[in-house]
Amino acid sequence: MSGGMAQSSAKCEDPEVIVERRTVDEETLDGFHENQFDLLLTSMSAHWINHLPQWMRKCHDIVKPDCPFIGSMLAEDTLYELRCSLQLAELERIGGVSSHISPFVKTQDIGGLLSSAGFDMITLDSDEIQVGYPNMFALMYDLQLMGESHCTHRRNPTIRRDVLVAAEAIYQSMYSSDGKYPATFKIVSFIGWKPGPNMPKAAKRGSQTVSLKDIGKIVEDPEMMRKMSEKDGVDKKK
Repeated sequence: MSGGMAQSSAKCEDPEVIVERRTVDEETLDGFHENQFDLLLTSMSAHWINHLPQWMRKCHDIVKPDCPFIGSMLAEDTLYELRCSLQLAELERIGGVSSHISPFVKTQDIGGLLSSAGFDMITLDSDEIQVGYPNMFALMYDLQLMGESHCTHRRNPTIRRDVLVAAEAIYQSMYSSDGKYPATFKIVSFIGWKPGPNMPKAAKRGSQTVSLKDIGKIVEDPEMMRKMSEKDGVDKKK
C-alpha cells in the first residue's frame, strides 16, 4: 500500500481506537519494537520479500506472546500456465529459457519457515483461483496493472516478438477452454502463534481416551458425552 493510500484511508469512528499510519519497508519492518502488536496481518504481499526466513523472524519479534500472526500469500504453481507457455516458446525459438515469472515459495515450505521463526500452533490452508482471460496478452496487461510484473534483478527486460506469438499459440493449445485462457493463482493462508504462558499445549502422544473412529458413537450418545464432560472437569481440577 502506498503512503498516499494509507493517509487517505478512513478514520476509525470509535474514539477509543487509536489509529497510527506509517509507511515502512516491509522487507525490514524498521521502526517497530519487540512485543509491540496484539495481532499482525499480512495480505498478498509476502511474495515480494527477498529473505523470507529473516522477515518471519522479525514478524515473530514484534508480535506479543500468546498473539497471532495471520496472513496470505501467493505460492508455487501461481501462473504456471503462463510460465510453461513462455518457457516452451523460448526453447522452440531461441533454444533456451529465462525467467519471466517471479519466483514463489512452495506451499510445504511456509509451515517450516513459520516454525523456524519461532511460531507455534501453525495452521495452513491453500486455495486455487482460476481467472479466465480472452488471450495471453490480456493476462500480461492485467498483471502489469496489478503491479505484479516480473521483479527479479537479473531478469531479461524484454521478450522477443516471435517468442510472444509462439507462447500465445502454446497457451491456447495447452490450456485454453471455451474461448478462455485460464490463469491460476494459488493462495496460501496461514496462522501462527507466538508462544507465551497462556498458549494451549498439545496433549502427550497416547494420552487420548477415545479413538477417532468412535467419535460418531459418542456424538449420538448423550450419556457418554456427559461422562466425558464430567471426567474432563475432574482432570482440570487436578
